[in-house]
Amino acid sequence: MEISNIEVPEYFICPISLQIMKDPVTTISGITYDRDSIENWLFKNHNTICPVTKQPLPRDSDLTPNHTLRRLIQAWCTVNAAYGIDRIPTPKPPLSKFYVLNLVRDLWLPDLQVKTLQKLEGIAVENDRNKSYMVEGGLVKALMYFIISCHRKRQTEGLEEALSLFYLIRGLLGQEKTPLSQNEEIVESLTWVLGFDGILDHVALKVHAAYALKAVTEKANSSTLAKLKPEFFDKIVRVLRGDISQQGLNALLHVFLKTCPFGRNRIMMIEAGAVFELIELELNIPEKKTTELILGILFHLCSCADGRAQLLNHAAGVAVITRRILNVSNTADDRAILIISVISKYSGTNGVQQEMLRVGTVVKLCMVLQADCAVHLKDKAREILRTHFDVWKDSPCIDLPTLTRYTR
Repeated sequence: MEISNIEVPEYFICPISLQIMKDPVTTISGITYDRDSIENWLFKNHNTICPVTKQPLPRDSDLTPNHTLRRLIQAWCTVNAAYGIDRIPTPKPPLSKFYVLNLVRDLWLPDLQVKTLQKLEGIAVENDRNKSYMVEGGLVKALMYFIISCHRKRQTEGLEEALSLFYLIRGLLGQEKTPLSQNEEIVESLTWVLGFDGILDHVALKVHAAYALKAVTEKANSSTLAKLKPEFFDKIVRVLRGDISQQGLNALLHVFLKTCPFGRNRIMMIEAGAVFELIELELNIPEKKTTELILGILFHLCSCADGRAQLLNHAAGVAVITRRILNVSNTADDRAILIISVISKYSGTNGVQQEMLRVGTVVKLCMVLQADCAVHLKDKAREILRTHFDVWKDSPCIDLPTLTRYTR
């Protein structure tokens, strides 16, 4: 490798990053890597083999600092300083696993909780190794009980740090063996946080609470999801209506999508005004993932008569669903056409049929039959067109021979 026409010794180069190593460490497989690169390989990417030898390399295996090689690299940098080569600094020793585990234990001591949360948040930002040690030491359970305790006492000190920590370790929650929803009170506690306004950094707090709620509901069992209360859905709808980031919005939409297959939950969402707010969000033409989530939720809510009624009562309800067909993704097409199908089948009054003509739904369904779509979507589009053929065939907006051909 060459830098500024200077030949760099091959053994100075990390096999992963292909850059000069700043903190060389040797694995049990005998290969030396830059610490950041091999820790990302193990802790962030969840690999368990050596990248070079393909031998087993457990995440908890020792990474031995190669001081001799590091000094050689530093000396080489000094010699070549005239060529613009900066000397690498001597790295700070990493925190020991024992130290991190002790910090997590301190989180159970009331007098040390806030200070411990601040320390944990600081070291979690440093690298994925520290975060992995925290999860292994039971941080998730400790955080959950701390958040629940804040809810019980109606106190906010330390809550911001606790939820920030939960957010920082979100990528490692799959390692957690204890069900996140084991204590159903955590759902109520996180819902309480979503209602915060005007205190602390309430926007960031709500985003982190939304991510925590997403993690909890994803791992929740059916019994927990079936016991959700109206306040849960009221709070989420109010947040969707207010000030939240794109990431927080998507997290809450994931929560809705996870909980809406339950009939009781669908009723509570509809009563909370979710259909109207979802359409309003979609009118802003959000990113692809957001649209897919919104359409997925609306499909479930439209399985209820009241949900369909709310969508049809919105002036842009049918139009916004129609516009997304063939304009976003295959997933969006699937969900949008299913929504149109449900409305057509169960709420297809003459007024609704005329609305579908007016906003271009019929034309879009004909386009689906011409497009490179899945067979089941073409079948669904053809079924809708056949159902209302007698009404739509007389419209000046539709070419009758084309409609007839597609509905045979």
